[in-house]
Amino acid sequence: MKSILVVLVMMVAFTSCVKKNKVPTAQEVTQPGTHEVTVQEVVQTSGYTYLKVQENGAEKWIAVNRMEAAPGEKYYYAQEGLEMKNFNSKELNRTFETIYFVDALSKDPVAAPAHGALPSKPVQPTLAQKEGISVAPAEDGLTIAKLYADRSNYDGKKIKMKGQVTKINEGVMDKNWIHIQDGTGDAGSFDLTITTNDVVKMDEVVTFEGTIHLKKDFGYGYFYEVIMEDAKLVK
Repeated sequence: MKSILVVLVMMVAFTSCVKKNKVPTAQEVTQPGTHEVTVQEVVQTSGYTYLKVQENGAEKWIAVNRMEAAPGEKYYYAQEGLEMKNFNSKELNRTFETIYFVDALSKDPVAAPAHGALPSKPVQPTLAQKEGISVAPAEDGLTIAKLYADRSNYDGKKIKMKGQVTKINEGVMDKNWIHIQDGTGDAGSFDLTITTNDVVKMDEVVTFEGTIHLKKDFGYGYFYEVIMEDAKLVK
């Protein structure tokens, strides 16, 4: 009887060691709240990648800043995306009944933040500085370099900004999001984001008048040190 007890103890100890040394699978390290999706369809635009994905047997559409992706690939994201109903992409001439705008996708499992929490480090969507742009400021306006260098002086004020359109995201949160550059910059900041209801074209030189806001956080990782809101095209 004593020998049987010894064998049982050894078996339990061995089983425990095996469990402790077991290499976890992706599903085991994925934190609760993390979304695991498999790509079924990819649609590319100038600013976004639209992905038809399957999650837990259900299909849905998500959108992320432009990236390379292919059907069959598996991705993870930790934070619930911004849900948009009847979202119309003018670039695609297509309306999505429901789509989720996601901050970022990862090929590795990621830990989800606490419910309602924002990323610990705010992220401002970035663009590369486009070569060959040289746009003089509008009359009574500022250069992008001047705006960033003296940003605290313009918080809450309405000003004019002139630049070349380098990126367009239409119909996000009922606004068009326009990025302009003028060839100037300050401490690595050379791009200004503008929200507007007006429509512009890529590479067009435009002048906007709108209100400047600092440290604007829209959630989902979209943080802007400087942004112009509710802007109007100046003809």
